[in-house]
Amino acid sequence: MTALSAWIRKTPSWQAIISLSLALWFGGSLMLDFVMMPGMYSLGMMSQPDFASMGYSTFERFNHLELLFGAIALTGVLVLNQQQHFFGPQTRKAIILSTLLLGIAIAYTYLFTPQMSALGMSLTPLEPLSEFSPLMETMQQGYWVLEVLKLASAWILLRLCHRQMQMS
Repeated sequence: MTALSAWIRKTPSWQAIISLSLALWFGGSLMLDFVMMPGMYSLGMMSQPDFASMGYSTFERFNHLELLFGAIALTGVLVLNQQQHFFGPQTRKAIILSTLLLGIAIAYTYLFTPQMSALGMSLTPLEPLSEFSPLMETMQQGYWVLEVLKLASAWILLRLCHRQMQMS
């Protein structure tokens, strides 16, 4: 019994798990958005015929990590609310933010990434697309709106967790 209680004390708290997953997600998103994507664009990779399939494989992997991080954040918020009323008066805000984060990850994984990759594919394998369709431009604008919303929500939820950890 003492070994079990010692193990329970050594396991990380839900606050730490939420904070770590949000920090990794936030940092990974910043890296993808402001380092990898501009780098690929500046190297002219968007004009390559295999850019859409390469972009799909990159984003698909990251989207699945986002699903995992979103699920961890929502689960952690719900567990903390159920066990300790951790967020106090900010509970509704924390639940809405974590649900929003998971919803954005779902939209990226099952709507944006497959659709944008399909629109970027050329039906003639040796020739790149000459221009993007208007639908592709609209989807890219939607992606960036969701990305700003995701980063803001993750940052607010991360600050909320940190503030509550300082108070307890």
